[in-house]
Amino acid sequence: MSVTTALGFRAAGVTAGLKKSGNPDMALVVNDGPDFHAAAVFTSNRVAAAPIHWSRQVLSDGRVDAVVLNSGGANACTGPEGFQNTHATAEKVAEVLGLSATDIAVCSTGLIGEQLPMDKILPGVEAAAAALTADGGAAAATAIMTTDTVSKEALWTSPNDAEGLSYSIGGMAKGAGMLAPGLATMLVVITTDAGIDPDALDAALHDAVRVTFNRADSDGCMSTNDTVLLLASGASNAVPNMDEFTKGLTQVCATLARALIGDAEGASHDIAITTKNADSERDAEIVSREVARSNLFKAAIFGNDPNWGRVLSAVGTTDAVFDPDKINVSINGVQICRNGCIGDSRDLVDLTPREVTVEIDLNAGLAEATIWTNDLTHAYVEENSAYSS
Repeated sequence: MSVTTALGFRAAGVTAGLKKSGNPDMALVVNDGPDFHAAAVFTSNRVAAAPIHWSRQVLSDGRVDAVVLNSGGANACTGPEGFQNTHATAEKVAEVLGLSATDIAVCSTGLIGEQLPMDKILPGVEAAAAALTADGGAAAATAIMTTDTVSKEALWTSPNDAEGLSYSIGGMAKGAGMLAPGLATMLVVITTDAGIDPDALDAALHDAVRVTFNRADSDGCMSTNDTVLLLASGASNAVPNMDEFTKGLTQVCATLARALIGDAEGASHDIAITTKNADSERDAEIVSREVARSNLFKAAIFGNDPNWGRVLSAVGTTDAVFDPDKINVSINGVQICRNGCIGDSRDLVDLTPREVTVEIDLNAGLAEATIWTNDLTHAYVEENSAYSS
């Protein structure tokens, strides 16, 4: 159930000494081929970390042989020295694995505005290379955690094709806060042993990310380091139908995105906000996202208060097409707002379960979209006031 489930991949997770806790903090995932195709989606934050700039260059030809990841330091806002440290990290991976540095993607996560301790990073690369195994995916998933409380992995396997061949898609992710498009404060590596060219990989990845990671919005904050990387080895000899592949990839991304929301810092509720019967998918997404980013709404859910007025007030700030007198709102299956007015008693809504569903019916069309978010808790404030980022 990991990045090493697909054939042709090895991985490792080791302790390089970057974290004061002594927990694992460096991971390495290597594609042994025969294909070395890759695609990626990066943060849209204009203040992007050095590994983002480096990895964008690496991905320009659609090839990645390996990705090295460190937690315990973001290497963001670190100037020319930070970029050189990223370059040196890729060079070290290339040296120990006999590869080209220009085919090595680099990912970092952790504190912004501090240089990485290269006296620990470079030996860490050597240790990770020495620990590479075909079942090292779980260790790699653990090594990329920061404020995460659990590691996050997902797997999808295709049915056999006419020739009896199948392929797998496995992924790992880290992230527990700053979850907002583009992407989140997260690193994601996904592997597949299907035979797919880089352009098709890129199209499938963008389709999958659009409706999964980009619809996980925990706190409206966007990271400097977000990376979703997809590697294809072709080792299964299966050449997939791309519609089927995209559906499988989307399922893996959705599972990981849901895990990110479920582990969000300090949260006590996971909230799925679905806007339906919208004039367009854009309208549906905008409405759901505006509610997801309402601190008043999020605080109400934390207090187990189904305050639908806070939902409507957020909807009203958007430019979506709707008639205020035709909006319905349901929370956990109870329609507490009907035609923009009072519906069933809010006392019927049970908000004690962790998972909350909010349904907003605009009665303006046929489109819908769901955004996942969390409540706003004392624990979130306490954690983010104590953790520099």
